[in-house]
Amino acid sequence: MRLFIAVFALLVAVHCKELFNGDQVLRIHAESEDHIHILKELDEDSGLDFWTHGFSTERPVDVRVPHASLYAVKDFLKENNIPFTVMINNVQDLLDEQKAEMVSNAETERNAKIFDFAAYHDLDTIYSFMDTLVASHPNLISKINIGNSYENRPMYALKFSTGGENRPAIWIDAGIHAREWVTQASAVWIANKMASDYGVDPSVTSLLGQMDVYLMIVTNPDGYSFTHTDNRMWRKTRSVNPGSSCRGTDPNRNWDAGFGGPGASKNPCSDSYHGPYAHSEVEVKNVVDLIKGHGNFKSFISIHSYSQLLMYPYGYTCTNIPDQSELHAVGTAAIKELMSLYNTKYQVGSICKIIYQASGGSIDWTYNIGIKYSFAFELRDTGLYGFLLPANQIIPTAEETWLGLKNIMEYVRDHPY
Repeated sequence: MRLFIAVFALLVAVHCKELFNGDQVLRIHAESEDHIHILKELDEDSGLDFWTHGFSTERPVDVRVPHASLYAVKDFLKENNIPFTVMINNVQDLLDEQKAEMVSNAETERNAKIFDFAAYHDLDTIYSFMDTLVASHPNLISKINIGNSYENRPMYALKFSTGGENRPAIWIDAGIHAREWVTQASAVWIANKMASDYGVDPSVTSLLGQMDVYLMIVTNPDGYSFTHTDNRMWRKTRSVNPGSSCRGTDPNRNWDAGFGGPGASKNPCSDSYHGPYAHSEVEVKNVVDLIKGHGNFKSFISIHSYSQLLMYPYGYTCTNIPDQSELHAVGTAAIKELMSLYNTKYQVGSICKIIYQASGGSIDWTYNIGIKYSFAFELRDTGLYGFLLPANQIIPTAEETWLGLKNIMEYVRDHPY
């Protein structure tokens, strides 16, 4: 009977979990406007999973192609003389390695009663870590519930503060796109680092002596939970779209900044679906309400992966912002610090010019409401593993990202406006 139950549980798990056996990630290189036009046709309702977006001759595009479509897509590209390379030969192999590593790490953590910062964790474990951190630093950190998600999960931000009412503040969020696991993992490490360095590192001590820092480790809790239970490649929220069998909205196309414009999709089945209207997603609205209700945020920093970029507005238009030269200089100084640790190569620029035109993004909205120092990071790597970055890169990624973040926060501290 026990064996039957174990086998049944395994079958249920296999049934529920989406598998990616034989799926490959192709890197496609458009070499002409004709290529771009052809690829845009491929993008429409193709069922392909675009890991990077925006077709241009400047940057390749990474696409996960299901095994069933692999030969047709490769033949299509060859027929149109569009070059491509295979970046990941079998997506499921990487997922299996990641899952085995998580199981092993969880067992080690249970036995040693420690939190492993060099491992990926599910939502409950991250929330438990937050409680432990708050309990260890009660005079520095509090846990703020900014509202609940679509599926009624609490959305928590850690508030680092040394006291005072409505002080100037910095916002940092991670994991708005669910599958970008290195962002949530890096944010966990950064939370612990900031707590540990207060009173030890003069820069962190000075920063928190003058400003509050809000850190939201999991900005899309429903999507993140779904990546652990059902589909590791899930990106969006989990809201129901009336009239469609496809769920979810891209929460970084849902902000009221060029909403519904280029780089966002009207198709609910698209990973870039912008939603029915701006701030339709409760996860976005909760952040919007907190930011507007607070009224004294000086910087807003959103952490994504992957591509190794540090970006500032705009995404919805390629027009330069009034503060372009200053933000470019701030970003350049930050990536110089970031690169000093492991020589990880980063680029800096506006979203529209450095990566692709994308409407409805968070940092465009925050810049437009007056938060000048609005930035978005794209963490490691540049496509070798993509969203499936091995756990042994979590801490190096977090360490270097912290250096860049700290540099920006120091600048904001020293340049009140």
